[in-house]
Amino acid sequence: MQKYIGKGVYGAIAIGRIAVFKREDLSVEKVCCEDTDAEIKRFENAKNIAIEQLKELYEKASKEVGEVNAQIFEVHMMMLNDSKYNEFIYNIINTKKVNAEYAVTEASDYFSETFLETDDVNLQVRSVDIKDISNRIIANLIGINIEKKHFDDKVIICADDLTPSETVSLEKDKVVAIVTAHGSINSHTAILAKNMNIPTIIGIGNCLINELRDGQTAIVDGYTGEFYLDPNEQTIENYVLKQKKDEDNRKHLKNMSGRENVTIDGTKINIYANIDGIDNINAVLENDAGGIGLFRTEFLYLENSDFPTEEQQLVVYRKVLESMSGKKVIIRTLDIGSDKQADYIGLNEEENPALGLRAIRFCLTHREIFKTQLRALYRASVFGKLGIMFPMISSEGEVIKALEICDEVKNELKNEGIKYSDNVEIGIMIETPAAAILSDRLARYVDFFSVGTNDLIQYTLACDRQNPNVEKFIDTHYEAILRLIKMSAENAHKNGILIGICGELAADTRFTETFLKMGIDELSVAPSFVLKVREVVRKVDLVDIRRTYD
Repeated sequence: MQKYIGKGVYGAIAIGRIAVFKREDLSVEKVCCEDTDAEIKRFENAKNIAIEQLKELYEKASKEVGEVNAQIFEVHMMMLNDSKYNEFIYNIINTKKVNAEYAVTEASDYFSETFLETDDVNLQVRSVDIKDISNRIIANLIGINIEKKHFDDKVIICADDLTPSETVSLEKDKVVAIVTAHGSINSHTAILAKNMNIPTIIGIGNCLINELRDGQTAIVDGYTGEFYLDPNEQTIENYVLKQKKDEDNRKHLKNMSGRENVTIDGTKINIYANIDGIDNINAVLENDAGGIGLFRTEFLYLENSDFPTEEQQLVVYRKVLESMSGKKVIIRTLDIGSDKQADYIGLNEEENPALGLRAIRFCLTHREIFKTQLRALYRASVFGKLGIMFPMISSEGEVIKALEICDEVKNELKNEGIKYSDNVEIGIMIETPAAAILSDRLARYVDFFSVGTNDLIQYTLACDRQNPNVEKFIDTHYEAILRLIKMSAENAHKNGILIGICGELAADTRFTETFLKMGIDELSVAPSFVLKVREVVRKVDLVDIRRTYD
């Protein structure tokens, strides 16, 4: 028995036989071609076929993982039509007088390496996308069907890596798990696998593929990232029991779907979902979340080579609002700083970025960037129920300035004849001790609070949450955190506004009853935790509440 450790993408257990995923040989030779016009025409024909293939994949993905998650194939179609990509290929054909296949290979290598050389993980993912679309064109040029994969029995797919199109092309009913040697948890492939409910482990390492053969028995633990090759009888027996328990628990939680988030005494609680982008919307809907309590917008900036335009942002915000069909969507304005930035932003390196020019401080310093985002948000507000939330607030002055810019944006839109909703709610995050202490004053300016416990813990305890050396000193049970949350809740209600928690502590069911007794109105968690938190909420009785945290 051999054991490998990777990163679990989708938490579930799978036991089965291995099928090593082998790609068609797409290696091409450099061939001199004097008729460059003919080669360009061949490239264009192959590209047009690729676009039609991607349309079919989009339709297939829309049915299996939802329209939102299928959008990667729309992105691929856009990449195929990208002027820089196409002009690079034209130039290679015309200047080097070579065959189209070779020119596409050159383009693939160049753009893929360019993305990989960036420090931004989100942009590095694009390297796989470039390879995917390029291989599709090459396959069409040489007459190979790269998507024709058939398995006679249910299998665990093991591969060096999988592209989004390869993942979607798999026979879903035949694949019990996916294991890859490489890959990123933020990749489109990982997201697709998660939304296809396939137990998945990535990043096992090169040794995996070299040692595998078809038909070997294996165990995939999507929770821990553990992969067992040729497991012994005792390990199989243990995982059969674990798998049964896991399945029973999932069935039990599924029974929570469609039920109200209501305590025994009849108190209704909002249970929303936190997401990092539109790729996660399908998970929100599948897990029956009442809305989106935290929509992080950083991906719009980190995945681009320049600041996203108003129109680009509008497309995304409109999409998420329409997808939620009238359910509340709270979108957090840009939370970025020197620890989390793209090269084009040009922020100076800071000694302590957590305490530096980030979030609302960045936005107030760069008003035009902030205004562009707010314009897109207000324009999108007519397509759903929108809440705008400002992060990293620590003073009244910051809130007042942010609201002034909101008014400025609304006046501009009104003068331009552009519609926006008059019912947009404005909220702030309570994630600094200053915000909690000043919550009685801050509540006068906004419609809601949302406690960001991740940063609140960090700032209150003076412990860097990214420093493993102080991890043991971070006690999430610490009384100070609970007191700050309780103080914020009391001040929120005194001023007639709601308060939620959107940090990781919201999903810790050990605290659910405590939070509800404090008066927390909303818990926003990762989509996979919605039903689990709902189950606990329905067991809480808030009759004769005794405040124990004085």
